[in-house]
Amino acid sequence: MARMNVRQMWKAKLEGKNLPSAGGAGATLALGRPARGAFAGVVLGIDPSLRGTGLALVEFIPGRSPVLLRSQTLRVPPKRSMAFALGEIYRAVATMLDGTGVRHVALEQTIYVQNIRTAQILGAARGAAIAAAAVAGHEVFEYPPLRVKQAVVGAGRASKEQMARTVMALLGHGRPLASDEADAAGVALCHAFTWRE
Repeated sequence: MARMNVRQMWKAKLEGKNLPSAGGAGATLALGRPARGAFAGVVLGIDPSLRGTGLALVEFIPGRSPVLLRSQTLRVPPKRSMAFALGEIYRAVATMLDGTGVRHVALEQTIYVQNIRTAQILGAARGAAIAAAAVAGHEVFEYPPLRVKQAVVGAGRASKEQMARTVMALLGHGRPLASDEADAAGVALCHAFTWRE
């Protein structure tokens, strides 16, 4: 069998196909881990931000490509207070979870920032999203941006444009996704690609 790149391996894994080991025998992943069943269910991916939170519902069915069920970018005008923005994030996440059969919620972790004020704002936005998921009874899984890019694109230093293109290709999505929505869908894809029971 020809050597597969990371993206091809994740695609095959998601479709429930066996992956060759480095020695060619048995079904193992690139790092020698035994292959396991593909993730099944709906994941709500969240890319939290105070003024532009991305949300994406992605359904995973073994043997088929993932499907983007719904996505949105929650825009909160700068003139509105932080408290108002946090309430809107909470409501948007709660609305996305309501009646959609979400199995898991996946969230992008805060990137390293030097400005303490920015870190506090990002932390508050994440807290509002996490609280909405927790109140609805969902466990939250968090992934650093580097891991999301590695899982989806195969390169931890991929650009936002590369990430968006790969996400749209994996989802077979016709229209371009807004940047925050593509990031949210990427977190959902990362969760499904790397999930272990």
